[in-house]
Amino acid sequence: MNLPDTIYAHARALPADLQRETLDFIAYLEQRYHIAPATPSQLTTEAFIKRFAGSVGDDFPDAIDTTGLA
Repeated sequence: MNLPDTIYAHARALPADLQRETLDFIAYLEQRYHIAPATPSQLTTEAFIKRFAGSVGDDFPDAIDTTGLA
């Protein structure tokens, strides 16, 4: 588990009022150290396709059919 995942796990275990306090503290750190606040990712289907288009290998078949699928 990486550090952001660990922080997330700990924050989820807190009651709502302490989650809010934690978020306020993060906002304070962002302001203090001049870090742009994180924005939630809104990856749409179209954005996902554009992001990963061309990422399949050259051996990926061009023509895919349903042969053998039940």
